Amino acid sequence: MNEIIDRLQELSESVPVPLELPTFEQLVEVEEQILIPLPNDLKEYLLYGSNVIHGALEPVTVTDPYSHTFLPEVTCYAWSIGLPREMIAICQQGDSYYCMDQEGQVHLWQDGDYQDEPWESLWQWIEDVWLQS
Repeated sequence: MNEIIDRLQELSESVPVPLELPTFEQLVEVEEQILIPLPNDLKEYLLYGSNVIHGALEPVTVTDPYSHTFLPEVTCYAWSIGLPREMIAICQQGDSYYCMDQEGQVHLWQDGDYQDEPWESLWQWIEDVWLQS
């Protein structure tokens, strides 16, 4: 996990207004907003890697409620179009969503159904999908 976060930080693009990392209290607020706990891997990523801008994908963030990547908004919208309520959206790509279950697996949800086999962890998804985008 630490190696992947270090790699993400190295690859992060410089932008005029960089993203901020959240506090633990902000994660608690997000959990209260969506009424389900965040899986541990997602918490770790949000606390230590969610300020990274890299490639074509934009994973969720939790520090700016007005951002198009704000986790509660992205997840609630995905739920409104049929994503099962126990899933948490981690990244929107067009009409598709990468989402995470409570066991920590990442799934691609597209056209109202899950596609292919899930990634075993958020870290595997970051390596296989996000870093390759």
